[in-house]
Amino acid sequence: MAEAVAGCTICRGPEGDPELERVQVWEDRLWRLTTTLEGEVVGFSYLEPKRHVPHITDLSGDEARTLGSVLSRTTSALRNATGAQLVYVYLFGGGIPHLHIHLAPHRSGDALNDSFIRGEQTQTKLPSGATRIVSRDFPPLPACQHERARERIRQELAKSNSKR
Repeated sequence: MAEAVAGCTICRGPEGDPELERVQVWEDRLWRLTTTLEGEVVGFSYLEPKRHVPHITDLSGDEARTLGSVLSRTTSALRNATGAQLVYVYLFGGGIPHLHIHLAPHRSGDALNDSFIRGEQTQTKLPSGATRIVSRDFPPLPACQHERARERIRQELAKSNSKR
């Protein structure tokens, strides 16, 4: 396990939790889960690597390999323990420079919403039953920009596959 980074509250583990108003409820060799002591949502939690990892792209092989199973296990536990309908998973950049994944148990009518687009929105029901949400303040970008991004993503993933 790498040394903690000086000044990183999350690296301090349980000793840093009071400052962040949370408490550790689970850990394994690589990960730990903390739950907030107060807030608008019961069971709001944070999943974080024990090692100082600034961004998700900095996960080690074992951390990256176990993330899916740990995320599944912890979100299932949160959903079952809180009676939530589902658990939102948020990952933001900035703020505290130590990867922490926000896990938010959600129930109908609580403080959370499923909006990830700013501005006034229009909603269209799709034949599948899904809802397409579009911001009136931020119209869709030209299709050619999306096409270029898709191709660059394919190329990046092809490069990473060839390195394995």
